[in-house]
Amino acid sequence: MSDIHALSGAYAIDALDEHERAQFERHLAECADCRAEVDSLRGAAASLAETTEVAPPPQLRTDVLSAIKTVRPLPPLPRQGHGRNAGRGRRFRGLLVAAAAVAAVGTGAVVTQPWSDDQSPVDQVITAADADHASTKLDGGTLTVYRSEKLGKAALVAEDLPKVSAGKVYELWLQVDGAMVPAGLLEGSGDKEVLLTGDAAKATAAGITIEPDGGSKQPTTTPIALFDLTQDT
Repeated sequence: MSDIHALSGAYAIDALDEHERAQFERHLAECADCRAEVDSLRGAAASLAETTEVAPPPQLRTDVLSAIKTVRPLPPLPRQGHGRNAGRGRRFRGLLVAAAAVAAVGTGAVVTQPWSDDQSPVDQVITAADADHASTKLDGGTLTVYRSEKLGKAALVAEDLPKVSAGKVYELWLQVDGAMVPAGLLEGSGDKEVLLTGDAAKATAAGITIEPDGGSKQPTTTPIALFDLTQDT
């Protein structure tokens, strides 16, 4: 698999299935970086096991997602571009597990399933085991689309989303069987999270356009962003 390095966190806490474990152990024999990372994570897990189980702090989710960005980077998987604004993304399976262990060290607490009981629909997509993502920049902001094929859902996370003019709204789209299908509206500006409507399992792309208030049945303007959702193999 293209992101086998990212399995180090899951391997360290025995979260891999039999096939993944065998595959990763073959890789581990040849990768000194991964061996060091596994040893470090196992040490963190041992420290956690000696502490007391408590409810996770409200800030933990934000800290964990931020910690993902500090995990040893992997080469991005190649993606087929769709226009000038097409983003590049890679799977992050396993990184969430590793980051969660690292973020919890030093808190004096064992955190199990830190927000599974209270996950929003967007969080469920972002943290799904098969989730992949693609990002792009937009006028100083960042747009990231996450998709879980198993859940059949996609979500958009926007940071510093620019404000549109009066009477206009952002509209989201999924490309299914070559056609752009409405997937919801995104109102306002700044930091936003929204679950796209419709079945994203077979979608090959997602897009954003600026439409009149209330949205449109078909895009009436050129997309300001397009995201390739094609699975890497």
